[in-house]
Amino acid sequence: MAEINLLGICGALRVASTNRLALQEARRLFGPASWAEADLRLPLYDGDLEADGIPAPVQTLADQIGRADAIVIATPEYNKNLPGVLKNALDWSSRVKGAVWAGKPVAILSAAAGRAGGERSQYSLRHCLTPLRPDVLPGPEMLIANSSEAFDESGHLKDPMAIKILTDLMQALRTAAIR
Repeated sequence: MAEINLLGICGALRVASTNRLALQEARRLFGPASWAEADLRLPLYDGDLEADGIPAPVQTLADQIGRADAIVIATPEYNKNLPGVLKNALDWSSRVKGAVWAGKPVAILSAAAGRAGGERSQYSLRHCLTPLRPDVLPGPEMLIANSSEAFDESGHLKDPMAIKILTDLMQALRTAAIR
């Protein structure tokens, strides 16, 4: 069997984001795969800009999505919703030729400072993904609450239950990718 192409998308731009740590944990627990991480530093979606052609960074993102066998998205929660950079990336990726998201297995996880662990951002992300038609895994739900305390010095999750849930989610994503 060919190597699985796993794409990671982090809804936080900050390098030291706990969602970036969570994404790296997901990558580790997914197991062997080729890995790419999307860059969401894209121009704001603008129909006038689109009329001049799809910007190169947007096309790069679309190509990464198209090549991926599986996608894992880590999203923070900003004001009870998904972050604007993530929504912008979804909007842009819906404008390229071909339905790059259609049928792609997608796992969602979130890390947030609050006690709900980003539950509302996951809900809004699922809603925003609906018209793109990926195969979003229903679970297990991976919600990392009090995220600034959730990782050790090496960037690994500390809680054994969180590790088990993320492992189960990544194994479900691997299974969906090889179908």
